[in-house]
Amino acid sequence: MTHVDAGAPQAPLAGLRVLAFEQLQSLPFATQLLGRLGADVVRVEPPRGETGRYSSPSVTDPQGRPLGATFLRNNFAKRSLVLDLKAPGAVELVQRIAPEFDILAENFRPGVMDRLGLGFDQLHRLAPGLVYLSVSGFGSGDSPYSTVPAMAPIVEAMSGMYDMKSAPGRPPIVCPMGGVGDVGAGLFATVGVLAAIHQRASTGIGQHVDIAMLDSTVAITDIVTNFWSMGLKDRQIGAAIMDAFAASDGFFVVHVGREAQFETLAKTIGRDDWLTDPRLASRQGWVDHLEDVIRPAIEGWAATMTRRAACDILSGAGLVAGPCLTAEEVVHDEHLRRRDMLAEFQPPDGTSPTVLAPGNPIRMQGLEHTHGSRPPYLGEHSRSVLAERGVTDGEIDDLVDAGVVHTVQSPVDPS
Repeated sequence: MTHVDAGAPQAPLAGLRVLAFEQLQSLPFATQLLGRLGADVVRVEPPRGETGRYSSPSVTDPQGRPLGATFLRNNFAKRSLVLDLKAPGAVELVQRIAPEFDILAENFRPGVMDRLGLGFDQLHRLAPGLVYLSVSGFGSGDSPYSTVPAMAPIVEAMSGMYDMKSAPGRPPIVCPMGGVGDVGAGLFATVGVLAAIHQRASTGIGQHVDIAMLDSTVAITDIVTNFWSMGLKDRQIGAAIMDAFAASDGFFVVHVGREAQFETLAKTIGRDDWLTDPRLASRQGWVDHLEDVIRPAIEGWAATMTRRAACDILSGAGLVAGPCLTAEEVVHDEHLRRRDMLAEFQPPDGTSPTVLAPGNPIRMQGLEHTHGSRPPYLGEHSRSVLAERGVTDGEIDDLVDAGVVHTVQSPVDPS
């Protein structure tokens, strides 16, 4: 679990500059990935800080402000610039420094940046090469939901994934694995903005990359629409054994979708009789008799085994199986340790336990694996960011006095 600053010269995105008006998770996830690949990411926040800083659970920064879990896990490898966009002169300051960046990214509701004077058309006239990235619930174009606020659970529900996986007569499980709608949108945003940067290299012109969280979630939950179109209705997910089974210490998952795999499963658990059982002669038969035939046999076979032991036997036979891990088991998983997949943040109060967040899963030749600098404290880099863009010390002082820019004394970080 190393903690090393990103931005080494060999990083693939070294030299790429990003100005991000961002909050919560969808866009911050994307810009964090860009930062971990070497880009210089400056996040712009209001004086009180963005909403994600106030999520729970939280720890406290050196100024006594909260550092919420959502903020901590999505803002490694970034710097913080605090601007009051409502203060006179703030928009003009952004218009002044924006041409110094390659990408301007925002995840406000559609129309907010336009009303501020910072929309794509307005900035494109000032900086034709600027790539402009927008992430919102339903996109910047024509949508019947264009004015509807959205967070991850909303677009996940509207994608059909909740209904498909809900049990009959039971309400859907909301947010079954965190912000799929956020992370998915962030991934597509990263792909889109890098494609626009590549195109700019040949045309010299930036463009508007418009990402809708609902579009992204529908793309991820592709089986909802695809299976429906192929005749699977009423929450059917195809004919296969794809379920969790009990062992002595918890559950493990088995995926069997082909006849040869079913034959291997039957022989491995000592149920050769399945191969001549007419009830199990088809894939649909496996589904129809999962609960009365297949589950009792698999769980009876695994009753005295651990999850890992059962999976080792099944995997050794050529089948696909894996244990359902608890959070503590994930944190201590040897694979994640060897691949350095957990980033650490030590809260500055010195008493709170170390906060863990996912690391960068991308491995590339020539890319030193780093998690990036710790998440920034509010306004920590306001002065340095503006100075790098040609704003003089005297101008910065005037902007601070006018309430346009907010700064803090950068704390010493021993890491």
